[in-house]
Amino acid sequence: MKFYVCIKQVPDVYAPLQIKDGQLIQDADRNVLNAYDASAVEEALVLTEQHGGEVEVVLAGPEKAKETLRKALAMGAHKGTHIVTNGDEEFDSAAYAKILAKFFSDKEYDFISCGKQSQDTDAGLAGSMMAELLDLPYATNAVGLEFNDGTLTVKRQGDVGQEIIDVPSPGLVTCSNDMNDPRIPSLKGIMQSKRKPVDTISLDDLGADISSDEVKTKVLGFEEKPEREAGKKYEGEPDEIAREVAQLLDSEENVI
Repeated sequence: MKFYVCIKQVPDVYAPLQIKDGQLIQDADRNVLNAYDASAVEEALVLTEQHGGEVEVVLAGPEKAKETLRKALAMGAHKGTHIVTNGDEEFDSAAYAKILAKFFSDKEYDFISCGKQSQDTDAGLAGSMMAELLDLPYATNAVGLEFNDGTLTVKRQGDVGQEIIDVPSPGLVTCSNDMNDPRIPSLKGIMQSKRKPVDTISLDDLGADISSDEVKTKVLGFEEKPEREAGKKYEGEPDEIAREVAQLLDSEENVI
């Protein structure tokens, strides 16, 4: 079984940051493997350990993102591909989907997986867009995967409950970080990752140079989240309070 996992390097959401003049400023240049992608890597490793096969990780990002690629290799992925970008581009989900779809256009595989979203934008769109560009069956927000007779049985979290969907090969799935607890690379894994093969491809060599005109979604600025308004406190008899709250919900909030 050939499993490709798309990963992304993202800013550490736990690192100190501040907003100044509409710009997001990180006090520390700390970047990490996207948590949702780490769960996708873990699940691919579990499936190939059970059924045999190979896991290859693919990352589109600047030169410094190679250390994030190596972390996935240290977890146990067999090889990696680094699609090198300049680092100053402001790619949106559609741009990343086009880059990755171009990479996979001439590849053979059983399944592609990725995190359901990335921690830096939380857009949650790239996986679905990539599946559309590649004309692949797919399932999103997976919380469990099983492989049977060439088919991936996906347990996904829907809006009102869990759903079970069979995704045939080749197919694509996006993974929730509720799926598992990604393994921490061992010292042996870290040492082995330095010897694992990593292919490096530029956007020009890939033939997927994305112009600024193709990036349809742009961040115009950042601002602090407004403070929550103070709640109202009611005192008196329970039946009187209930009538007052019901009237408030009906007349002012329009929820009844």
